[in-house]
Amino acid sequence: MDALKDNPQTTGELCARFDTLNRCTVMQHLGVLEEAGLVIARKQGRQRWNYLNALPIKQIHDRWIGAYASGAVDLLARMKDDMESLPVSQKA
Repeated sequence: MDALKDNPQTTGELCARFDTLNRCTVMQHLGVLEEAGLVIARKQGRQRWNYLNALPIKQIHDRWIGAYASGAVDLLARMKDDMESLPVSQKA
């Protein structure tokens, strides 16, 4: 998925990028990602272009991680306020 983050790539480009894996293994991995909806593959002539589908990742973030992240940001803001309210002699 990291390999597709910035731009789509052909299956051949992905196979070359992961030269320690054989083509069949790369294709199996892409198949799993495609079944999970994380990769969208389109044939263009003889080439198969693979695109990252970030929508499912965003949906997971929004549903599960977003609430925890906002809590962490609130905690950091409170900590900053507490540190700024300390007298100079007590600051590290």
